Amino acid sequence: MSENLNQSPAGPARARLADAEPAIALGPLDGRYRGAVAPLVDHLSEAALNRERIHVEVEWLITLCDGVTGVTDGPVVPGAPGLTDADRAYLRAIVTDLDADGIAELKEIERTTVHDVKAVEYFIKRRLDRAAETLGGETALATVGELVHFACTSEDINNLSYALMVRDAVRQVWAPAARDLTDQLADMARESAAVPLLSRTHGQPATPTTLGKEIAVLAHRLRRQLRRIDGAEYLGKLNGATGTYGAHTVAVPGVDWPAVSRAFVEGLGLTWNPLTTQIESHDWQAEVYADVARFNRILHNLSTDVWTYISLGFFTQIPVAGATGSSTMPHKVNPIRFENAEANLEISCSLLDTLSATLVTSRLQRDLTDSTTQRNIGPAFGHSLLAIDNVARGLKALAVNAPLMADDLDANWEVLGEPIQSAMRAASVAGVPGMENPYERLKDLTRGHRLTGDEMREFVAGLGLPDDVTARLQALTPATYTGIAERLVGEYLD
Repeated sequence: MSENLNQSPAGPARARLADAEPAIALGPLDGRYRGAVAPLVDHLSEAALNRERIHVEVEWLITLCDGVTGVTDGPVVPGAPGLTDADRAYLRAIVTDLDADGIAELKEIERTTVHDVKAVEYFIKRRLDRAAETLGGETALATVGELVHFACTSEDINNLSYALMVRDAVRQVWAPAARDLTDQLADMARESAAVPLLSRTHGQPATPTTLGKEIAVLAHRLRRQLRRIDGAEYLGKLNGATGTYGAHTVAVPGVDWPAVSRAFVEGLGLTWNPLTTQIESHDWQAEVYADVARFNRILHNLSTDVWTYISLGFFTQIPVAGATGSSTMPHKVNPIRFENAEANLEISCSLLDTLSATLVTSRLQRDLTDSTTQRNIGPAFGHSLLAIDNVARGLKALAVNAPLMADDLDANWEVLGEPIQSAMRAASVAGVPGMENPYERLKDLTRGHRLTGDEMREFVAGLGLPDDVTARLQALTPATYTGIAERLVGEYLD
């Protein structure tokens, strides 16, 4: 700890936490919650951005030297040397071997260039200058330095890098975690498909359902958003400073540059955008972030519902040995996983909404608002991933309190007013006399009143319904009045 101290107006001088080694994280994602979100660092950190920049620059260099099958005869840039397998392996190792030392070197170069993409260009050129030390003097890599970043603007490199980063962060980290959670929910739905539950519409006792069917609804909603996210397009462009291939066509006329660009972008596994300004328009980013935010909001709905079921006692929380629920009330087991998830989902949605709104606008051919904005993609996904982790852990610690749910149902026989008045309506249509005003009669009987099972059966007996209908209604209880909820889970959840 540094001896440099701060004088606090409230007391003696304090050690400067900013000088601590190792450095203390300012934000919770890189501090308290690092373990839950660390996999995103490989994709959405500043170091990951630079690694993807190197990847794009290296592949562009290889393309310029090797040419594009069906588009160019020989290299794209006349005179560029053909590369050997060893040359290509050396170039690609610049990407795969990037480590802490390389990251530090990039920072050191950027202190001079004051430009992050230019620092990447110089970093690669340093590696080209040293290629003969590894490959021997016969390698041509030392002669191709001026093809690094050839005819490119920084945004040619950045847009492709971000597309690769976001694609892989979604597909390799975020979506697998989200999918595991929805599968966990689906398993819960199947396990509790037949467990009757008193619904609460507007917070009031309503037509019974089953716990599994209600969980299945949420799993179904989340899976639909995942299907949208799975189908997302990740666009990219490589067409110069204003999207016209101006430098390309002046430096090397006669090449079908759009075809080269398309082959290169699609070769990275992205969708080629043929019409852009200096920047790729980022519309695809807004689309992905909107879908992820919608997933977040559905998960937020799940968190608040589960929290409510816990407060009603329908879910009990399995205590963790040694854990503290309240600092003063020993009996409490607080639903902190779901509360934590709520807050993180709200933060994630705020960031995703801002990204979506900001990135689709750029003044004329280019402004730099997207540069700072895109550096917050990591936190946006990080808070969502943290929430997913919390919900998954919270669900694992739940147990269904079926006896209490049964008691709740048995205390609300008035919810059978709906099927009874519906049966009366059907009987009226069939010509049974005495079925007038069924809704009003059940309203008078049930609104504001608590009924016992005996009272409800007595009422049904006096209605004059056909014997089979009377028998069916008298056998009905709040716990058995769940329609085909169990069947819906079995037939439609998957």
